[in-house]
Formats: sequence, C-alpha cells, structure tokens
Amino acid sequence: MTAHMTYAEAMVVGLVQGVTELFPVSSLGHNVLIPALIGGSWAQDLSVSAPESPYLAFIVGLHVATAAALILYFWRDWVRLVGGFLSSLRERRIATADQRLAWMIILATIPVGIAGLALEHAFRVVFSKPIPTSLFLALNGVMLLWGERIRRNRLRALAVPGQVPVPGSVPVPGSVPVSGSVPVSGSGPVPEAGRVSGSGTVPEATVPEAWPEPGGWPAGQPADPPPVTIDDGREVNPGRDAEIARAIAADRRLSAMGYGQAVLIGAAQIGALLPGMSRDGLVTVAGMLRGISREDAVRYSFLLSAPVILAAGVLKIPDLTGPLGAGIGGQVIVGSVLSFVGAYLSVRFLTRYFAKDRPLTPFGIYCLIAGLGSFIYLIAR
Repeated sequence: MTAHMTYAEAMVVGLVQGVTELFPVSSLGHNVLIPALIGGSWAQDLSVSAPESPYLAFIVGLHVATAAALILYFWRDWVRLVGGFLSSLRERRIATADQRLAWMIILATIPVGIAGLALEHAFRVVFSKPIPTSLFLALNGVMLLWGERIRRNRLRALAVPGQVPVPGSVPVPGSVPVSGSVPVSGSGPVPEAGRVSGSGTVPEATVPEAWPEPGGWPAGQPADPPPVTIDDGREVNPGRDAEIARAIAADRRLSAMGYGQAVLIGAAQIGALLPGMSRDGLVTVAGMLRGISREDAVRYSFLLSAPVILAAGVLKIPDLTGPLGAGIGGQVIVGSVLSFVGAYLSVRFLTRYFAKDRPLTPFGIYCLIAGLGSFIYLIAR
C-alpha cells in the first residue's frame, strides 16, 4: 500500500481526519467508509482492517496534527490546567478548580488508555470493515438524537407553566440558581458561559454541579448574549473575550462534578474503539445524561480528546518512520497539514456553535442517513 498511496488520497484522508475527529460523527468511521464507497484503488490502498495496516498507521499518525490544533486553540486553558497540575504536585494538595480538573482529565483518560492498548487490534480486525462500520455510524446517530431527546424531556420537566424561559433561570435540584458572574482569582468576576444577567458574584464553592440550561433566549433577544460590564469597567462582547470567559466558568463547573463522575463520563470514550462511534459524541451524551449542560459536556470532550488523540498519534509515529511508512513521507506531511487546518477550523466552529445552545440533532441526522445509506449501497452493489 505504501507505494500506492497517492497525494490525492493523502489529502482527502488528512482533511477528513481533521474535521471528523472533533465533530461527533466518527473520524475512523469516515476513514473506513470513504475508500469503500469510492472503490477501486482507494478501497485496495486504504484498508484499516489489514493485519499490519500502513493506512491505519497513517491516519493515526495524523492524530498528532489534530491534537496540535486542539492544544493551540485551547492553549490558554492548557496553560492553566498544566499549571494547576504542577502546583498540586508542588503543594501536595488539590484545592483549586484548575487543580481538580487537571486530575480529573488524567484519571478519566486511564480507562480508554487501558482499553485501547488491550482491545484496539481485536476491535479493528473484527469490526473495521465497511458494512459493520456503516451500522455503527447509524447507531452513533441514534445515540446523538436520543441524548438530545433526554435533554429536552428534562428541560420540559423543569419548566414552569406560563413563564418564558430566561437564561440562567431554570432551577436545578440541589443547586442554587445563579444570575451574574463567577469570580476568577486576581482578575475580577468573569461572565458565566455567555448567560450572564446581572452583576452579582458567586463564590467558587457554590458553583452548581449541573448548570441550568435555559433552552434558548426569550423571543426577540439576539442569538448572542448582550455585552457585559465587569469590575474593571471593561465591556466583554461576544467573541474571543467572551469565549475565554465562558471557558473559565465552564472549567469551574466541571471541576465541581466529582472524580467518580469525571471518570465515568471519560470511560465512554472506550466505545469509540468501534469504527463509526464518535469519541466526542459519546462523551457529550454521557455528560448530558449525568446532568451536565451540553456546552460543558462538549468542552469536557474536547479537553479529554487532546491527550488521547496525541498519545494515539505518538504511538504510531515509529510505524510511520519504519517500513510501513516507506515511500509516503511527502503524503504524511501533506495529510498532516490538512488535518491540522481541518481540526483547528472545526473546533473553532463547534465551540461557537454550542455556545449558542445549538443541538446535536443535525449531526445525529447526518450519521443516521450516512450510515444507513452506506449500508444499503454496500450490500446492494
């Protein structure tokens, strides 16, 4: 295969890998189905299920570029989290939100790491074939739609008849409804996740474990939240400043969910060993089922993805520098560049998409149609 991987194949695979790794639609599923649907030399060259698959080494090697895009986009967050981890080692305690969340990410990565090392080869050889993959992709769509249905039912149960839902006003059992901002040490209060109304502050310890989800702005309100004035008089408008503020507030909420729940949600990534099942989709739905808001669950999935994707890519680099990668060095570079660009643009789009309280439904419908359509085509031809 290595002598026959063309630059066209490498470019398509690189771009598809970068985009679909972060969208909840399964990158491995697409990298199995696209060559099979195109057929011909593509199906022959790009086979994941081969016992010693150079194609698998290629696409997993592209994970390094995908992880680099994630780390670059969230670099401020990773500086905080790495700093929290190092300070917890230095101080021999876990006290702050950044310290807690850093350890949660580490612990939540362990189950999928163990499962990946033990089961990846068996799962790939048995399941990474086009027809099973198409069915898993359809199942991924059903999972996303089901998660949205559960969320809607919960919001409907919490709604008060005769009242218009107001951002941050839906009560959550066991928590205190919050309207205002969450203070950040040394920097003044930071607007909460783009749903700020008022100017009060809440101590970190009282940030609720399951943040209220309003289900949308009242009629006549803009899609983006209005500007908010914080303590130093600076106005935070929708955009990068507001995104950073939402990220800090989201991390504080995530750090309050507890280690057991963090590991349980992170373990959902094991399902992504099946081609067609999305890592980010599984973590997001698992988080929503555990009472975390959709936006926070998506963010947690992105934070968990970076170390897992990077580790998977690093493990495959020796394969790409050995016999399996012979003759495709240029293709690896081109594919990696496109994977990086696709991943960066994807995470940028998805972060803003979910910040506006938009659903997983379009992705679920896409997976269901693409999966069933591929299944019908593959068995009929």
